[in-house]
Amino acid sequence: MKIIFIFLVTQIIWISNSLAASKLNIFACEPEWSSLAKEIGGDKIKTFSATHSKQDPHHIRARPSLISKIRRADLLICSGAGLEVGWLPILLQKASDKVQTNGIGHIIASNFVDLIEIPDHVDRSMGDIHPEGNPHIHLNPHNILLVAQEIHKRLLIIDPDNTSYYNNKFEMFNTKWQEAIIRWENNAAELKGKPILVHHKSFSYLVEWLELNQIGSLEPRPGMPPTTSHLNGLLKTIESNPVDLIIRTPYDPRKASDWLTEKTNIPNVILPYTTDEEDVDNLFKLFDRTIFILKQ
Repeated sequence: MKIIFIFLVTQIIWISNSLAASKLNIFACEPEWSSLAKEIGGDKIKTFSATHSKQDPHHIRARPSLISKIRRADLLICSGAGLEVGWLPILLQKASDKVQTNGIGHIIASNFVDLIEIPDHVDRSMGDIHPEGNPHIHLNPHNILLVAQEIHKRLLIIDPDNTSYYNNKFEMFNTKWQEAIIRWENNAAELKGKPILVHHKSFSYLVEWLELNQIGSLEPRPGMPPTTSHLNGLLKTIESNPVDLIIRTPYDPRKASDWLTEKTNIPNVILPYTTDEEDVDNLFKLFDRTIFILKQ
Protein backbone atom coordinates (compact mmCIF):
# COMPACT_ATOMS: atom_id res chain seq x y z
CA MET A 1 0.00 0.00 0.00
CA LYS A 2 2.85 2.36 0.89
CA ILE A 3 4.55 1.63 -2.44
CA ILE A 4 1.33 2.44 -4.33
CA PHE A 5 0.97 5.71 -2.41
CA ILE A 6 4.55 6.75 -3.18
CA PHE A 7 3.99 5.87 -6.86
CA LEU A 8 0.81 8.02 -7.02
CA VAL A 9 2.51 10.97 -5.35
CA THR A 10 5.43 10.68 -7.77
CA GLN A 11 3.05 10.64 -10.75
CA ILE A 12 1.18 13.70 -9.48
CA ILE A 13 4.45 15.61 -9.06
CA TRP A 14 5.61 14.54 -12.54
CA ILE A 15 2.32 15.61 -14.13
CA SER A 16 2.39 18.95 -12.29
CA ASN A 17 5.95 19.62 -13.42
CA SER A 18 5.11 18.64 -16.99
CA LEU A 19 2.13 21.01 -17.06
CA ALA A 20 4.24 23.83 -15.65
CA ALA A 21 6.96 23.20 -18.20
CA SER A 22 4.45 23.34 -21.05
CA LYS A 23 3.27 26.82 -20.10
CA LEU A 24 4.68 29.90 -21.83
CA ASN A 25 6.94 32.00 -19.65
CA ILE A 26 6.00 35.68 -19.71
CA PHE A 27 8.52 38.21 -18.42
CA ALA A 28 6.78 41.51 -17.61
CA CYS A 29 8.77 44.57 -16.67
CA GLU A 30 5.86 45.89 -14.60
CA PRO A 31 2.96 44.18 -12.78
CA GLU A 32 0.26 45.74 -14.99
CA TRP A 33 1.59 43.85 -18.02
CA SER A 34 1.76 40.62 -16.04
CA SER A 35 -1.91 41.13 -15.11
CA LEU A 36 -2.88 41.87 -18.69
CA ALA A 37 -1.07 38.80 -19.99
CA LYS A 38 -2.96 36.65 -17.47
CA GLU A 39 -6.28 38.00 -18.76
CA ILE A 40 -5.48 36.67 -22.24
CA GLY A 41 -3.13 33.78 -21.56
CA GLY A 42 -5.00 32.30 -18.62
CA ASP A 43 -3.67 28.97 -17.44
CA LYS A 44 -1.57 28.51 -20.58
CA ILE A 45 1.04 30.96 -19.34
CA LYS A 46 3.21 31.63 -16.31
CA THR A 47 4.00 35.26 -15.59
CA PHE A 48 6.75 37.07 -13.72
CA SER A 49 7.04 40.78 -12.98
CA ALA A 50 10.47 42.37 -12.62
CA THR A 51 9.12 45.19 -10.43
CA HIS A 52 6.45 45.74 -7.79
CA SER A 53 4.23 48.60 -6.65
CA LYS A 54 6.67 49.92 -4.05
CA GLN A 55 9.45 50.26 -6.63
CA ASP A 56 10.04 53.12 -9.04
CA PRO A 57 10.34 51.24 -12.35
CA HIS A 58 12.87 53.82 -13.56
CA HIS A 59 15.40 52.66 -11.01
CA ILE A 60 15.97 48.97 -10.33
CA ARG A 61 19.03 46.75 -10.54
CA ALA A 62 19.54 44.05 -13.16
CA ARG A 63 19.84 41.40 -10.45
CA PRO A 64 20.95 37.81 -11.11
CA SER A 65 17.43 36.62 -10.27
CA LEU A 66 16.03 38.79 -13.09
CA ILE A 67 18.64 37.45 -15.50
CA SER A 68 17.59 33.92 -14.60
CA LYS A 69 13.93 34.75 -15.32
CA ILE A 70 14.50 36.52 -18.61
CA ARG A 71 16.65 33.66 -19.91
CA ARG A 72 13.59 31.40 -19.73
CA ALA A 73 11.14 33.90 -21.19
CA ASP A 74 9.08 33.13 -24.29
CA LEU A 75 7.52 36.61 -24.34
CA LEU A 76 8.67 39.90 -22.86
CA ILE A 77 6.28 42.80 -22.20
CA CYS A 78 7.61 46.18 -21.08
CA SER A 79 6.36 49.77 -21.08
CA GLY A 80 9.22 51.24 -23.08
CA ALA A 81 9.57 54.96 -23.90
CA GLY A 82 12.72 54.94 -21.79
CA LEU A 83 11.10 53.70 -18.57
CA GLU A 84 13.38 50.66 -18.30
CA VAL A 85 16.39 52.11 -20.12
CA GLY A 86 18.59 51.82 -17.03
CA TRP A 87 18.23 48.06 -16.65
CA LEU A 88 16.39 46.26 -19.46
CA PRO A 89 19.27 46.45 -21.99
CA ILE A 90 21.50 44.72 -19.45
CA LEU A 91 18.99 41.91 -19.00
CA LEU A 92 18.53 41.49 -22.75
CA GLN A 93 22.24 40.83 -23.13
CA LYS A 94 21.62 37.60 -21.21
CA ALA A 95 18.24 36.73 -22.77
CA SER A 96 17.45 34.27 -25.55
CA ASP A 97 16.94 35.30 -29.16
CA LYS A 98 13.17 34.85 -28.71
CA VAL A 99 12.76 38.07 -26.73
CA GLN A 100 15.32 40.31 -28.37
CA THR A 101 14.37 43.69 -29.86
CA ASN A 102 12.20 43.34 -32.99
CA GLY A 103 11.60 39.67 -32.21
CA ILE A 104 8.14 38.14 -32.05
CA GLY A 105 8.59 37.62 -28.31
CA HIS A 106 9.41 41.28 -27.61
CA ILE A 107 6.54 43.69 -26.89
CA ILE A 108 7.12 47.34 -26.02
CA ALA A 109 3.68 48.56 -24.99
CA SER A 110 4.30 52.24 -25.72
CA ASN A 111 4.86 51.39 -29.40
CA PHE A 112 1.15 50.65 -29.78
CA VAL A 113 -0.42 53.77 -28.24
CA ASP A 114 -0.36 57.51 -28.80
CA LEU A 115 2.23 58.91 -26.41
CA ILE A 116 1.75 62.26 -24.70
CA GLU A 117 4.21 64.86 -23.38
CA ILE A 118 6.71 64.35 -26.20
CA PRO A 119 9.28 67.15 -25.81
CA ASP A 120 10.44 69.32 -28.68
CA HIS A 121 13.98 69.00 -27.38
CA VAL A 122 15.75 67.51 -24.36
CA ASP A 123 18.61 68.81 -22.25
CA ARG A 124 19.85 67.98 -18.78
CA SER A 125 18.31 71.07 -17.21
CA MET A 126 14.83 69.66 -17.91
CA GLY A 127 15.22 66.78 -15.46
CA ASP A 128 14.29 63.17 -16.12
CA ILE A 129 12.53 63.81 -19.41
CA HIS A 130 11.77 60.92 -21.75
CA PRO A 131 12.52 61.95 -25.35
CA GLU A 132 9.97 59.42 -26.63
CA GLY A 133 7.16 60.78 -24.44
CA ASN A 134 5.57 59.84 -21.12
CA PRO A 135 5.97 56.07 -20.53
CA HIS A 136 3.22 55.58 -17.91
CA ILE A 137 0.67 54.59 -20.54
CA HIS A 138 -1.29 51.99 -18.56
CA LEU A 139 -3.31 54.55 -16.58
CA ASN A 140 -5.59 55.21 -19.54
CA PRO A 141 -7.76 52.09 -19.98
CA HIS A 142 -8.08 52.70 -23.72
CA ASN A 143 -4.34 52.07 -23.97
CA ILE A 144 -4.71 48.79 -22.11
CA LEU A 145 -6.99 47.49 -24.84
CA LEU A 146 -4.50 48.40 -27.57
CA VAL A 147 -1.71 46.51 -25.80
CA ALA A 148 -4.05 43.57 -25.14
CA GLN A 149 -4.65 43.25 -28.88
CA GLU A 150 -0.90 42.98 -29.47
CA ILE A 151 -0.38 40.42 -26.70
CA HIS A 152 -3.19 38.35 -28.21
CA LYS A 153 -1.54 38.45 -31.66
CA ARG A 154 1.84 37.39 -30.28
CA LEU A 155 0.43 34.51 -28.26
CA LEU A 156 -1.27 33.15 -31.39
CA ILE A 157 2.07 33.17 -33.23
CA ILE A 158 4.18 31.78 -30.39
CA ASP A 159 1.69 29.11 -29.30
CA PRO A 160 -0.61 28.25 -32.26
CA ASP A 161 -1.75 24.99 -30.65
CA ASN A 162 -3.82 27.04 -28.20
CA THR A 163 -5.30 29.46 -30.74
CA SER A 164 -8.91 28.72 -29.84
CA TYR A 165 -8.21 29.18 -26.13
CA TYR A 166 -6.46 32.55 -26.62
CA ASN A 167 -9.18 33.78 -28.96
CA ASN A 168 -11.89 32.97 -26.42
CA LYS A 169 -9.97 34.58 -23.56
CA PHE A 170 -9.29 37.73 -25.56
CA GLU A 171 -12.90 38.11 -26.68
CA MET A 172 -14.09 37.71 -23.09
CA PHE A 173 -11.60 40.30 -21.86
CA ASN A 174 -12.33 42.69 -24.73
CA THR A 175 -16.07 42.66 -24.02
CA LYS A 176 -15.69 42.96 -20.26
CA TRP A 177 -13.07 45.73 -20.55
CA GLN A 178 -15.09 47.88 -22.92
CA GLU A 179 -18.11 47.57 -20.63
CA ALA A 180 -15.90 48.59 -17.71
CA ILE A 181 -14.61 51.67 -19.55
CA ILE A 182 -18.19 52.87 -20.06
CA ARG A 183 -18.93 52.30 -16.39
CA TRP A 184 -15.75 54.07 -15.24
CA GLU A 185 -16.31 57.07 -17.48
CA ASN A 186 -19.91 57.46 -16.32
CA ASN A 187 -18.87 57.07 -12.70
CA ALA A 188 -16.01 59.55 -13.02
CA ALA A 189 -17.87 62.23 -15.01
CA GLU A 190 -18.12 64.45 -11.93
CA LEU A 191 -14.32 64.50 -11.64
CA LYS A 192 -13.91 66.54 -14.82
CA GLY A 193 -11.98 69.71 -13.99
CA LYS A 194 -11.09 68.56 -10.47
CA PRO A 195 -7.94 70.55 -9.52
CA ILE A 196 -5.03 68.42 -8.32
CA LEU A 197 -1.33 68.46 -7.59
CA VAL A 198 0.83 65.48 -8.49
CA HIS A 199 4.20 64.40 -7.15
CA HIS A 200 5.55 63.17 -10.50
CA LYS A 201 4.20 62.78 -14.04
CA SER A 202 3.19 59.18 -13.29
CA PHE A 203 -0.52 60.00 -13.63
CA SER A 204 -0.49 62.09 -16.82
CA TYR A 205 -2.52 59.57 -18.84
CA LEU A 206 -5.07 59.29 -16.04
CA VAL A 207 -5.28 63.08 -15.82
CA GLU A 208 -5.87 63.34 -19.56
CA TRP A 209 -8.43 60.52 -19.65
CA LEU A 210 -10.53 61.85 -16.76
CA GLU A 211 -9.96 65.50 -17.74
CA LEU A 212 -8.61 66.41 -14.33
CA ASN A 213 -7.07 69.86 -13.88
CA GLN A 214 -3.41 69.42 -12.95
CA ILE A 215 -2.35 72.68 -11.29
CA GLY A 216 1.26 71.66 -10.71
CA SER A 217 3.81 69.06 -9.68
CA LEU A 218 5.71 68.70 -6.41
CA GLU A 219 8.86 68.00 -8.40
CA PRO A 220 10.43 71.17 -9.84
CA ARG A 221 11.55 69.06 -12.79
CA PRO A 222 10.66 65.41 -13.53
CA GLY A 223 12.76 63.15 -11.33
CA MET A 224 14.16 66.01 -9.24
CA PRO A 225 13.27 65.95 -5.51
CA PRO A 226 10.95 68.72 -4.30
CA THR A 227 12.80 71.79 -3.04
CA THR A 228 11.76 74.31 -0.40
CA SER A 229 11.68 77.14 -2.91
CA HIS A 230 9.53 75.14 -5.34
CA LEU A 231 7.07 74.11 -2.63
CA ASN A 232 6.79 77.70 -1.44
CA GLY A 233 6.06 78.65 -5.02
CA LEU A 234 3.27 76.08 -5.10
CA LEU A 235 1.79 77.66 -1.95
CA LYS A 236 1.46 80.93 -3.84
CA THR A 237 -0.01 79.14 -6.85
CA ILE A 238 -2.62 77.46 -4.66
CA GLU A 239 -3.73 80.82 -3.26
CA SER A 240 -5.05 81.82 -6.69
CA ASN A 241 -5.75 78.31 -8.00
CA PRO A 242 -7.40 76.25 -5.23
CA VAL A 243 -6.54 72.55 -5.23
CA ASP A 244 -8.76 69.69 -4.02
CA LEU A 245 -6.21 66.89 -3.76
CA ILE A 246 -2.51 66.01 -3.84
CA ILE A 247 -1.78 62.59 -5.37
CA ARG A 248 1.27 60.36 -5.41
CA THR A 249 2.23 56.75 -6.12
CA PRO A 250 3.07 54.17 -3.42
CA TYR A 251 6.77 54.62 -4.19
CA ASP A 252 6.90 58.44 -4.14
CA PRO A 253 8.39 59.94 -0.93
CA ARG A 254 5.65 61.37 1.26
CA LYS A 255 7.57 64.21 2.91
CA ALA A 256 6.70 66.96 0.39
CA SER A 257 3.00 66.09 0.11
CA ASP A 258 2.70 65.87 3.90
CA TRP A 259 4.35 69.29 4.22
CA LEU A 260 1.89 70.84 1.78
CA THR A 261 -1.04 69.20 3.54
CA GLU A 262 0.15 70.61 6.87
CA LYS A 263 0.41 74.09 5.36
CA THR A 264 -2.84 74.07 3.38
CA ASN A 265 -5.11 71.33 4.79
CA ILE A 266 -5.38 69.93 1.26
CA PRO A 267 -5.63 66.14 1.61
CA ASN A 268 -2.94 64.03 0.02
CA VAL A 269 -3.60 60.47 -1.08
CA ILE A 270 -1.76 57.51 -2.51
CA LEU A 271 -3.38 56.34 -5.72
CA PRO A 272 -2.74 52.74 -6.77
CA TYR A 273 -0.23 52.70 -9.59
CA THR A 274 -0.15 49.06 -10.58
CA THR A 275 -1.69 45.66 -9.83
CA ASP A 276 0.28 43.77 -7.18
CA GLU A 277 -1.28 45.12 -4.00
CA GLU A 278 -3.61 43.15 -1.74
CA ASP A 279 -6.73 45.14 -2.63
CA VAL A 280 -5.66 45.89 -6.23
CA ASP A 281 -4.58 42.59 -7.76
CA ASN A 282 -5.93 43.04 -11.29
CA LEU A 283 -6.48 45.80 -13.83
CA PHE A 284 -10.21 46.11 -13.19
CA LYS A 285 -9.59 46.76 -9.50
CA LEU A 286 -6.86 49.27 -10.39
CA PHE A 287 -9.33 51.61 -12.07
CA ASP A 288 -12.18 50.83 -9.67
CA ARG A 289 -10.02 51.80 -6.71
CA THR A 290 -8.49 54.84 -8.40
CA ILE A 291 -11.84 56.41 -9.24
CA PHE A 292 -13.21 55.57 -5.78
CA ILE A 293 -10.32 57.43 -4.10
CA LEU A 294 -10.56 60.43 -6.40
CA LYS A 295 -14.26 60.82 -5.63
CA GLN A 296 -13.84 60.86 -1.85
